[in-house]
Amino acid sequence: MKNLTDLKVKIFADGADKAGMLELYRNPLIKGFTTNLTLMRKAGVNDYRAFALEILAAIPDRPISFEVLSDEFDEMERQALEISSWGKNVYVKIPITNTRGQPSFELVRRLARAGVKLNVTAILALDQVREVCPYLAEAPSGYVSVFAGRIADTGRDPVPFMAAAVELLRPYPHLELIWASPRELLNIFQADAIGCHIITVTHDILKKLDLVGRDLHEYSLDTVKMFYEDGQKAGFKL
Repeated sequence: MKNLTDLKVKIFADGADKAGMLELYRNPLIKGFTTNLTLMRKAGVNDYRAFALEILAAIPDRPISFEVLSDEFDEMERQALEISSWGKNVYVKIPITNTRGQPSFELVRRLARAGVKLNVTAILALDQVREVCPYLAEAPSGYVSVFAGRIADTGRDPVPFMAAAVELLRPYPHLELIWASPRELLNIFQADAIGCHIITVTHDILKKLDLVGRDLHEYSLDTVKMFYEDGQKAGFKL
């Protein structure tokens, strides 16, 4: 097993809890940050712009992705240009389609030509990866975010999907593939093994980093102790 410091895949922290983000910023293993609207809502963010600017003031030197709010492409474009202006380390998240299933390709092309760093998000199918890459060709840099965890939720093994996506991005050296929505810490090592560039990891999974490489006999004993102690605390009797 590789040590975490030997991994080539970059670990981005995925969340919207300010205290958690700032704590992870102090961890040199964390190379960037992503957020999404669902995580912001769960974290109780009330003012999107104020939250983003506050985070960017505290984290000015690692890439951070913020998402447009609109479902209409013209308004997405306006919002994307504003979000991009917030900082040089900002990547703007554009969904692969709107809620009506209309592809965002032409919007992606316009923003790429305008010099916006993009993170095309909510991708699950390989044809979406294949189709969007040419539209990102003129971007200064960009991320293609494939939700491997959601692929796994459908009963499909995401590893061959992601390995194929790596190959689809190979002609575009300025683009990086994101393994998004991982379900377990093992996904970090799987992403590294196939040459994926980035994996976004939630704060809950990142808390398990201390377990990497742990002796399995010790971990087994800790598990036995946990069950025993919980039984004692519950006061169960037979």
